[in-house]
Amino acid sequence: MKFFLDTANIEDIKKYAAWGIVDGVTTNPSLIAKEGVDLKTRIMEITEVVDGPISTEVLATDLDGMLTEAREYAAWHKNIYIKLPTTENGLKALSILSKEGIKTNMTLVFNPGQALLVAKAGANLVSPFIGRLDDISEDGMNLIQEIVQIYENYNFDTEVLVASVRHPRHVIDSARIGADVCTMPGAILEKLLHHPLTDQGVEKFLADWEKVKDLQK
Repeated sequence: MKFFLDTANIEDIKKYAAWGIVDGVTTNPSLIAKEGVDLKTRIMEITEVVDGPISTEVLATDLDGMLTEAREYAAWHKNIYIKLPTTENGLKALSILSKEGIKTNMTLVFNPGQALLVAKAGANLVSPFIGRLDDISEDGMNLIQEIVQIYENYNFDTEVLVASVRHPRHVIDSARIGADVCTMPGAILEKLLHHPLTDQGVEKFLADWEKVKDLQK
């Protein structure tokens, strides 16, 4: 499974990229706005840290606007993927951009029908938002299972990118199901890494070693 960071914070990206496990980055207008930086400046900074897919979202909702933004962003760097909403205009834009060789990430997916449509239209990535489904008492992980099965049935090239991840269990369950990518904030990576018994074990080893050192004096 590929791990993407869901952030536009360049310091976080540098920190977790140093772990050697970051395969890409997903951003959105809200994340960029929180950083208070120019979109192109921040995206280009990210490409210097992570050599993998960098998802950048269009703001337009009309077809012509989506295409204009998508072509502009895609020209910035070879690793840029254009995030499009899974709407009628988004699907039309996807169909056109895929024929132009522009890489895409279809976002705000909440049912398997949407995932099937974007795969047929040529999406490179599909982003089901599982946390938002869980928030309204639906089963987000069940959606991932359905999409993975459908894509395997028909050998679609579209990769399943699990988004709106709320906790480490979402990551583990996605890996068990066979999703291709999971995008998450740094806080989730921290929770995947750390366990109190690991910390206690390190402390005990160090304490025992200090005792040995004392005996050797």
